[in-house]
Amino acid sequence: LMGLEQEDLTGALLSRVMQGKGSFGTVIMVPLKTGEASNARDALAKSLYTRLFDYIVMRINQSIPFSESRYYIGVLDIAGFEYFTVNSFEQFCINYCNEKLQQFFNQRILKDEQELYVKEGLGVKNVSFVDNQDCIDLIESKQTGIFSLLDEESKLPKPNYQHFTDQIFHNNGQHFRIALPRKSKLKEHREIRDHDGFLIRHFAGAVCYQTKHFIEKNNDALHASLEAIVQECKNPFICEIFMTGEESSQKQGKLNFISVGSKFKKQLSELMLKLRSTGTNFIRCIKPNVKMIAHLFESPSVMSQLQCAGMTSVLELMQQGFPSRAPFSELYSMYKQFLPPNLARLDPRLFCKALFKALGLDDNDFQFGMTKVFFRPGKFAEFDQMMRADPENLRVLIEKVKKWLICSRWRKAQWCALEVIKLKNKIIYRREALVCIQKNLRMSLAMRQHRPRYQGLRSINMLGSQVDKIEEMGGNLKGGRSVLEQSIDTLKQNIDKAVNTIKTCEKIKKSEIDKIYKSLVDQINKELVGVKRKIEQERIAEEQEKLRKLQQEMEEEKKRKHEEEMLRRRMEEDKVLKQEMEKQRKMEEEEERRLEREERDKNQAEALQKQLEEANSRYAALQQQIEQERRDHELALRLAAESGGAVEDLVIKTQRLSIDQGSLGRGSPDGEPAVNGVVGSQAGKKTTDNKKFDL
Repeated sequence: LMGLEQEDLTGALLSRVMQGKGSFGTVIMVPLKTGEASNARDALAKSLYTRLFDYIVMRINQSIPFSESRYYIGVLDIAGFEYFTVNSFEQFCINYCNEKLQQFFNQRILKDEQELYVKEGLGVKNVSFVDNQDCIDLIESKQTGIFSLLDEESKLPKPNYQHFTDQIFHNNGQHFRIALPRKSKLKEHREIRDHDGFLIRHFAGAVCYQTKHFIEKNNDALHASLEAIVQECKNPFICEIFMTGEESSQKQGKLNFISVGSKFKKQLSELMLKLRSTGTNFIRCIKPNVKMIAHLFESPSVMSQLQCAGMTSVLELMQQGFPSRAPFSELYSMYKQFLPPNLARLDPRLFCKALFKALGLDDNDFQFGMTKVFFRPGKFAEFDQMMRADPENLRVLIEKVKKWLICSRWRKAQWCALEVIKLKNKIIYRREALVCIQKNLRMSLAMRQHRPRYQGLRSINMLGSQVDKIEEMGGNLKGGRSVLEQSIDTLKQNIDKAVNTIKTCEKIKKSEIDKIYKSLVDQINKELVGVKRKIEQERIAEEQEKLRKLQQEMEEEKKRKHEEEMLRRRMEEDKVLKQEMEKQRKMEEEEERRLEREERDKNQAEALQKQLEEANSRYAALQQQIEQERRDHELALRLAAESGGAVEDLVIKTQRLSIDQGSLGRGSPDGEPAVNGVVGSQAGKKTTDNKKFDL
């Protein structure tokens, strides 16, 4: 197909050529990774498709029999708004194109139409619509736009789609139109990680894009091996389309390559310029149902499509506005040939007005602007049909126009007469009003002249009450009352003199009255300050006298309390001394009793110790005696056994000794004899045992 050897094409797709610095550098064949080889294959396919498409367009343009056309009709069929489960670079470009075309639609249909209504003074209610300029700026603006960030990422040595996504949120994180994937309403999109995609709120709805393949799809440049192998192909057609193409990416370098997004944005800008320079009509295609079935109309789906396309605002504007319009001169030129000479001389605006009134059109169906007449939807067609009726109807219409002109002129004459009558009544009213104005003006001049005098007299008379207050305050003084009375008399004389001056002089000025009033006020204030100062001095003197007496009384009271305190302290000290002495005496008595008790206890202990020693000595002697008796008894027993005699008397004696030993133990005066008694009891028990043995 391309006229290449299979091995050469395979080698160019699986490896690329690298050359060292300089024109004589070493050439190295670097094998490509799997992903890089796939990208090279896709780039070659896209390059072939692009050049074939451009060649076909060029051939079609060459086949047209003329070089340029001033009047032509172009049909632009655009892709609809795309929203899938997985949205990649293709959907991003298509939706960006839809954003631009929607903005053009809003500009041409809504904004320009409403500006025309305002310019013509029709007073149509303003219809609001959503402006998507901020979304377009988010995509195509320099440095921070998504296309610019994608190109910058593609120029890096190791581009990464996750870093590209992070840069989008870093530069546009606060933008209303962009958000994280987890904010999507679709469950599959909410599972996308934050650095694997982004969500854009388009005019038709929010779309979540996955950025995994953005960088690869944005770069369709061929590396050096593919450029060289394409130039060597044996197919002349392939060589031709590649030779007439753009410069190779080897000459441009990685930092200067033109990305797919940049090409798309440039071509879209050229298309928008061409659309703005032409007259445009729009055809909106609506799907009646999702199932693609005939005679099935789903209202919610249709309403959603109308809202997404911005048609609701357009329909509202058409309902309130006037979609059909025509200049006065065009209507006049259109129907001038059907008019008689006497009507053909009319002004175009007057002619149109007379024509509409003669036809009996409703005033709500049309409205006159500054240069055009505007019609409601469908009314212009009715008007044109009426004008192009049979000649008999047109003759009747001309008679109606003449009649309306006569009636209009008669009504104007009547209005002129009424206006003249109104003007006469206005002149009479103004003459009467002039007298009233003169009267009020004289009154105003008199008030302006005498009002300061009245106000000054009222203010000066009010000063008399202040003088009376000063006199009343001076009555409480104890000294200097005569001097105060003279000053008050002087103030009253000055007030009377000022009143007489204002009454007798009619030409006195307000400034002079203010000066007199200020002088009197200063005198009164000075006198008032003097009286207050004297009253304050007397009050201070009285207070000082009271303080002196109070201080003297306080000192006496303090002295008396001091003496009472000293007496109380002495009594307390005596009382404490007596208590200490009594306590000392009791302690001495207690010490004497303790010493006597200790001496007595000591004597008793010594006596008991002596008795105990005596008892112990007796007990020891007794024990020795008992032991000797036992030995003697044993000896006697042996002898008795040998001789066959009795030993009773010896036993009784031993028993008696045991009884005496017990009596001796009970007769001990101290605690030790109890032990001896026990021992004696034990000895007695032994004797008993011995006696039983004898029996």
